[in-house]
Amino acid sequence: MDRSARTRTRKLAPLVAAVAAAALTLAGCSSSSGGKKSEEGGAAASAGKASTPRMTVALVTHQAPGDTFWDIVRKGAEAAAAKDNIKLVYSADPNAGNQANLVQNAIDQKVDGIAVTLAKPDAMKDVISKASSANIPVVGLNSGLSDWKKLGLLEFFGQDETVAGEALGNRLNTEGAKKVVCVIQEQGNVGLTQRCDGVKKTFSGTTETLYVDGTSPTSVKSTITAKLKQDGAVDHVVTLGAPIALIAVQSVSDAGSKAKIATFDLNKDLTGAISKGTIEFAVDQQPYLQGYLAVDSLWLYKNNGNYSGGGEQPVLTGPAFVDKSNVEKVAQFAAKGTR
Repeated sequence: MDRSARTRTRKLAPLVAAVAAAALTLAGCSSSSGGKKSEEGGAAASAGKASTPRMTVALVTHQAPGDTFWDIVRKGAEAAAAKDNIKLVYSADPNAGNQANLVQNAIDQKVDGIAVTLAKPDAMKDVISKASSANIPVVGLNSGLSDWKKLGLLEFFGQDETVAGEALGNRLNTEGAKKVVCVIQEQGNVGLTQRCDGVKKTFSGTTETLYVDGTSPTSVKSTITAKLKQDGAVDHVVTLGAPIALIAVQSVSDAGSKAKIATFDLNKDLTGAISKGTIEFAVDQQPYLQGYLAVDSLWLYKNNGNYSGGGEQPVLTGPAFVDKSNVEKVAQFAAKGTR
């Protein structure tokens, strides 16, 4: 990780620790949440739950079908909801307009709080304003670090994608890379764009952006394969999600390329690929922690009046590198769905 990434992460580390410590002092419990499109969850109150009144929190993300990253975010959110006696309502849509409609649905249901991702913040501006007018607190997670304060959110939990990209770019320099293709699986997603821009800023070689249709694994594979066949000078493929990285492994093989693969984000299959050496390393942003802290923060705000970061600073959950030197330790948590 470059010096700026270490410095910024170190400054905010006590903040993350404080939030986590506050969360861990609360009693544990069990709960469940529903499916992708506004399905609801939550079992009846049981022993061990927080004794505070039952809350309803909506978690609305830009999850695309089949993207397992969000399973980890959701698992963290469900753990916090179970502990805090919260009924969690989860919904998702990668289309920004549809996602805004899901937030409006949560407002209409008069939920007690909303946690939302801001992959395309301009599309969310009006509906977040409506939530504020309805006195519903809104926090951000994962995407939108550059916009959460402008949109009036209370708090934000995630990774500085520019810093993460810069750190990866510097890592590529130490690896001796010369030409990199940065694969973006969703056009218009500001966080993904910031990652590639960060790589380009610090990487001393040549960086090209390759757009793929992340909703179609077959298309992703064929597009990356074609690029590698067309340009034999590409020595590293940088992907922005674990499922895309695993597809890129197949593309490298099909193209007869010697390109190495680095990626953002983890899952249990990706830790196995790092162990085998088919993927060089990953940048982890701890999505479980993002989901957990976002939901827990709404409980803390409603019951204690607490603001993580004082309402001014984000709580950073990454970046951190995972490679062969530490993947064995991380893999045990990835297998449980918490990394």
